[in-house]
Amino acid sequence: MVEELIQWVLSYVQGGLADMWKENIMKGLESRSLSYVTVGEFLSDLKEEFDRGDNETMKVAKLKKDRTYCRG
Repeated sequence: MVEELIQWVLSYVQGGLADMWKENIMKGLESRSLSYVTVGEFLSDLKEEFDRGDNETMKVAKLKKDRTYCRG
């Protein structure tokens, strides 16, 4: 049941580095070299993996937005 829910969540993971991460997770689950006891553990890993990049992306977007206002 946990693996089915994880696969459902992964079906929504798309684009760029997320695709590579998703592929690695899927391979790990299929080969049984990776397992999660709960969906919460998986979601924690997902958040940890992409939270860092998201913060960086948001900072870059904010800088670009602030620069646009400065040019006025």
